[in-house]
Amino acid sequence: MPLTDTKIRQTKATERPQKLFDGNGLFLLITPANQRYWRLKYRFLDREKLLALGVYPTVTLAEARRGRELAREKLAAGIDPGEAKKAEKRAAKRAAFNTFEAVARGWLAEYQQTVSPDTHSNATSRMERDVFPWLGKRPIDQIEAPEILAVLKRMDTRGVRFSAHKVQSEIGRIFRYGIKEGICKYNPVRDLIGAIPAHVTKHFAALTEPAQVGELLRAFDGFSGTFVVRCALDLAPMLFARPGELRKAEWSQIDLEEAGWRYLIRKGRKSGEVPKEHLVPLPTQAVKILRELHSLTGNGRYVFPGARSRQRPMSESAINAALQRLGYNTREEVTGHGFRATARTILHEVLKQDPYVIEHQLSHKVPDLLGPAYNRTKFLKERRSMMQVWADYLDALKVGGNVIPLPRTA
Repeated sequence: MPLTDTKIRQTKATERPQKLFDGNGLFLLITPANQRYWRLKYRFLDREKLLALGVYPTVTLAEARRGRELAREKLAAGIDPGEAKKAEKRAAKRAAFNTFEAVARGWLAEYQQTVSPDTHSNATSRMERDVFPWLGKRPIDQIEAPEILAVLKRMDTRGVRFSAHKVQSEIGRIFRYGIKEGICKYNPVRDLIGAIPAHVTKHFAALTEPAQVGELLRAFDGFSGTFVVRCALDLAPMLFARPGELRKAEWSQIDLEEAGWRYLIRKGRKSGEVPKEHLVPLPTQAVKILRELHSLTGNGRYVFPGARSRQRPMSESAINAALQRLGYNTREEVTGHGFRATARTILHEVLKQDPYVIEHQLSHKVPDLLGPAYNRTKFLKERRSMMQVWADYLDALKVGGNVIPLPRTA
């Protein structure tokens, strides 16, 4: 007799497996653990075989019967339904691996071995935010240039043209990776050269006129934010470190007695590459500020802890937000990172400091026949003197009046 749902539900599991037959080879296997599997017994080339049709009740009786009829149609056409199912699974698995996202993930894993963690993280974020939602599930060998262009135009319209060009380059590398792995045969990005207008590079906004710098420093006195951010604001132009390095400064890196701040630079370092040690000599003005701040944050890890949690450094936008509160346009006038350009310009053009010494203090890569190990500690005496000259000069600018270049001492 054909099965019914009532018959299936009323049949209890026993100590031994049971088979409830529905006819034409279809039966329900009930295990002692009460697991219920649809099976189809059939013969192909004089061999008896079993085909799994799913689990009851996820696969209903009616669906199991449809599966039986489809299998019988394949048998009538001379096709082994079991082998056909295996082939379909292999095709689905291959199609899943051939999606743009799967290939991109493979490229990202390979890319991670050659770049810094930040570079890899940024590339991953761009893919997840701007590319995967539209191309991620598409088979990579079916993606054409107009689809990629739509992604790039969407970014360009949003006002991130620089990132759009980065994404275009990265998509091109993903296709080259796919070609290398034998997943696709053509790179459609080659047809998009010039499709997005060239990005016009804008340097970080910076003040390079001494009088303007003096006005900015005087404006700091009107800052009404927290003491922690005010200290960071005072130290930013004086030490001209990268904003990310300053906000993540730790007390363990700072020696107030020796007046030095030592930390490891990871920017631009490839994965696995040893970070470079950098020293910032602290002028007396910086030491004074840090001693005052130590009374407030010295029992924690970070010199400039976040407002919400002392376990994290202050926000990466804190300095720029402070400048904006003082009425400065951080896109057109001055930005936290721009203090490096301010120091680089005035130290050389006004204070006549040695550009080679300045570049070392900026932690830029400077060619040296003696190698990078020597560069780490080179010009310490000159740099310490230069940092004091710079801090004294900033004090003079803040006072105002006719500011003249100080005599060169380094």
